[in-house]
Order: sequence, then structure tokens, then C-alpha cells
Amino acid sequence: MGVEAPTADDVDARATALPASSPTWARLEEQIEWYDRKSGQAQRWFKRLKIAQIVTAAAIPVMAGASAPAWLVGGAGALIVVLEGLQQLQQYQQNWASYRATCERLKHERFLFMAKAGPYAASESPEALLAERVEGLVSQEHAAWVSQQKEVERKLGGG
Repeated sequence: MGVEAPTADDVDARATALPASSPTWARLEEQIEWYDRKSGQAQRWFKRLKIAQIVTAAAIPVMAGASAPAWLVGGAGALIVVLEGLQQLQQYQQNWASYRATCERLKHERFLFMAKAGPYAASESPEALLAERVEGLVSQEHAAWVSQQKEVERKLGGG
């Protein structure tokens, strides 16, 4: 029989038992929490805006069929444009996906570190390696975010 790899629950249980004095571990946990929270917020905003757009778009033919005032039908159309503009400006869908992916990559690193697997198996300094890999992931995500913001600014005519 071989040694069984720890489950995600085992890793989470052991993680809470680690000393909080480790700056590397504290940074990893803070970043996982931040990306998890921000991903959830971006997901909620994206879905709220999309639901409002769908409901408003569905209401337009109903209002037109009910002979609603032209300003009301036109206003509903304008609202859809404003909601989509907010989505494009704030990039909720892209941030949701990007933050979720980064969060999951950080959790993956935590799991490998706790299991002493992957690059940590043969490392003479696993905590230093963890610090380098965590900062690499965070830096990659930040660089992608900056690039995305510049692209949005370019599309909006600001750059």
C-alpha cells in the first residue's frame, strides 16, 4: 500500500494548525481570501447587471405592445445601453473569471505545499519556494489586470 495523498479537507485542517507567525503562510491565506471575496463580488455584480438587462429587454416589446409612452420604451432601451456600458467599464465578468482562477491556483499551491508534493517535494527551502510562487501568481494576475484596464481605456477612447 502506498501513502495516500491528503484530501482538500485534510489540507484545510492542517493549514489552520500552522503558526500564524509565518509571513509566507499569512500572505498566502490573505491572498486566497482576497481573491475569493473579490471573485464573488464581481460575479454578483455581473449577474445583477445581466439580469437587469434581460428583464429590461424582455419588457420593451411588452411595453410597446401595451402602447406605453415612447419615452418609457426609449428609456428602457437606454437603460440597457447604460447597464452594458457599466459592465464593460468595470469588467465584472472578466474580473470574476480572473480572480477565481488566481484563487484556485493559490489553493493549488497551498495543497502542494501542505502535501510536500510537486516542486515542494525536493525543495530544500519549501517556504521560500512557496513565497516565490505565491508572489509570482499574484504578480501575473496584477499584470493581466493592468493590461486589461489599459485595453478598456483604449477602447473607451481615453488612451
